[in-house]
Amino acid sequence: MRKEEELESRLLSDVEPAPADSEGSAYAVVCALLASLTSIIFGYNRGVMSGAQKFVQEDMGVTDGQLEVLIGATNIYSLVGSVAAGWTCDRVGRRRAVALSAAMFLAGSAVTAAANGYAALMAGQLVAGVACGFGLVVAPVYIAEIAPARSRGFLSCIPEIAINSGILLSYIADFALADLPTTLSWRLMIGIGAVPPLFLAAAAVFAMPETPRWLVLHGRTDEARRVLARISGDADRRLQEIVASVREASPKSAGESPPGVWREILVHPAPAVRRVMVAILGLHVFQQASGVGAMVLYAPRVFSHAGITSDRAVLGATVLLGTVKTVAIVVPLFLADSLGRRPMLLASAGGMAASLLVLGISVRAVATWWAAAACVAAASAFMAMYSLGFGPVIWIYASEVLPLRLRAQGTGIGTALNRVMSALVGMTFISMYEAVGMAETFYIFAALSAAAWVFVYAFLPETKGRSLEEMESLFDTAVANKPSPRATLS
Repeated sequence: MRKEEELESRLLSDVEPAPADSEGSAYAVVCALLASLTSIIFGYNRGVMSGAQKFVQEDMGVTDGQLEVLIGATNIYSLVGSVAAGWTCDRVGRRRAVALSAAMFLAGSAVTAAANGYAALMAGQLVAGVACGFGLVVAPVYIAEIAPARSRGFLSCIPEIAINSGILLSYIADFALADLPTTLSWRLMIGIGAVPPLFLAAAAVFAMPETPRWLVLHGRTDEARRVLARISGDADRRLQEIVASVREASPKSAGESPPGVWREILVHPAPAVRRVMVAILGLHVFQQASGVGAMVLYAPRVFSHAGITSDRAVLGATVLLGTVKTVAIVVPLFLADSLGRRPMLLASAGGMAASLLVLGISVRAVATWWAAAACVAAASAFMAMYSLGFGPVIWIYASEVLPLRLRAQGTGIGTALNRVMSALVGMTFISMYEAVGMAETFYIFAALSAAAWVFVYAFLPETKGRSLEEMESLFDTAVANKPSPRATLS
C-alpha cells in the first residue's frame, strides 16, 4: 500500500499549472468540435437517402421492398460497427478510432455514389453503415472523457447538434441537386459525403489529444497529466480521481485476473451495473421506437400522403423539418447542465407523444391545404420535441453513467441496440403503413413515446453535476434505496 501511495504522489507531483477555466473550457470545446465531425458525417449519410431515394429508384429500378432493405440494412451494418467500435476504442484509443471511422465514411460514400447496380449500392452502404456505428460510439465516448464535469452536459450535446446539422445539410443538398439529370443528381447527393472525412482524418491525426482516462488506463500517466493540465482547472484532483478509479477496477492481488468486460456487463453484472445497463438499453429502445427514423428517412412520403404533390414542395417541407430539428437541438446545449437530464427527457417524451397524435390525425384527414399544413407543423413539432431531449440527452446519459472500465464497450452495446431498433423502423415503415394505415402507424409511435415517459419517470436517477467517477456509487445508492416488493405491498 505504501508503494501505491508513493506512486500516486509521484503521478500527481509536478503537474503543469492548470489553465484558467475559460482557457481549459475553450480547449475542451475545440476537441469536442473536432470529434463531432464524425457526427456531422453520420448525419449526412443518415439523411441523404431521404431525398435521394426517389432518384435512386428511377435510375436503378429499385423497388420499394429493395429500398426498405437497403435503408434498413445500413442500420444492421452500423450495429456491427458500434460493437466493433467499443473494442477498438479500448484497444487502440479513442482518437485513432475517430480516424478509422473517417476512413470508412470516405470509402462508403465513394462506393455508393459510383454504384452501377443494386449489389454495389449494398456494398457501399455496408462500409458506410459500419462507419456510422463507429461514429455513434466514438464521439460521445471521446467527449464524455475529455470534458470537465461542469461542462460535460454542454459538450456532450455537440454530437447530436452535429448529427442534426449533417441531416439538414443532406436535405439542402437533396433540394439543390434535385433538378439535375436523374443519374447524376443522386450520385452527387451521396458523393458529397466523401469530402468531410478527409478533414476529420487529418484532425484526428494532427490536432486531437487522446483522452486522459484512456491514457491512465493504459499506464501513460505522463501524457494524461499533460492533457488534463490543458482541459481542467483542477488537474491535480482530476488525475487523482482517475488514478483511484483505475486502481479500484484493477485486480486486488497479483494472482487475480481482471473480469472480462463482456462478462461484467452481460453475464454476471453487479447490481449497479445491471441498473445502468437497463437504463441505457431502455433509452436506446425508446429513442428509436418513437419513429424518429421514419421521419428522417421517409418524410417526403409522409408529406406526399398528406396531399403535397410537387416534388420541390415536398423537398422544401423536408428542409423545413431538418431546420427545425437542427435549431431545436441547440436548446439542450444550454440546459443540460442547469435543468438536468430527467426533466428534459420527460418534457421531450410528453411532447413527442402529443405531436405524433396530431400528426396521425392530420394524415387521416381529407387531403386539403390545411391538412397538409397541419401535417408539416406536427412533424416539425415532433422533431423539435425529440431534439429537446430524447435526441441528445440519451447520448449524454449513456456515455456518462458507465464505469470507466466498461464505458467504451457498454456504449457500443447500447448503440448496437439503437441501430437494431432503427433498422426495424426503417425496414418496416413502408410495409407497416400500407398494412395498417399511415395514421395508425403514428398512433403506435405516440403510444411508445408515452411509454418512454413512464420509463424515464420510474427508472432514471438524475446525473447532472456529478463526475464520471461518482456514477457507480449513484446507481449503487439507487439500488440500495429501491423498495422491496414486500415493502411496496405492505
